[in-house]
Amino acid sequence: MSSETQFNQTLQDWSEVYMRHSFREFKQFMDANGLSLSQVMTLFRLYHGSPCGVSEIGTQLGVTNAASSQLIDRLVVLGLIERTENPSDRRAKQLTLTRKGKTVLEQGIDSRRKWMETLTTQLTPEVRVTVIAALAVLTNCAARFGDEA
Repeated sequence: MSSETQFNQTLQDWSEVYMRHSFREFKQFMDANGLSLSQVMTLFRLYHGSPCGVSEIGTQLGVTNAASSQLIDRLVVLGLIERTENPSDRRAKQLTLTRKGKTVLEQGIDSRRKWMETLTTQLTPEVRVTVIAALAVLTNCAARFGDEA
């Protein structure tokens, strides 16, 4: 097996294990908070981006404006997002994450981190140094590749 093939297989194996554990933890968080994947994606969009409108959420999720509006209504009722007038167009509404929404989402992020923290306690300090160096190189390369795509 070539080193490139072995590298790709090892990376694929790690990705599958990481995603399975990470998503399981996050799914438990979603269920405990009564959130759907579409609702969580909406919260992440507002967490990582600027305020936006209903149609932008619909486009991101690949659903109609009516469907995204229903989803947003539920998040407003839960107090996770706020719908206000858009200052540049008073007819349009803009969506923002509330403090409660940010807190809830960060709890979900933390639920995924717990598994990684448990994993790292199983590694020796020497192995951690090696993994840190390798992941730093991989992360930097992936970030550059993502920017170019």
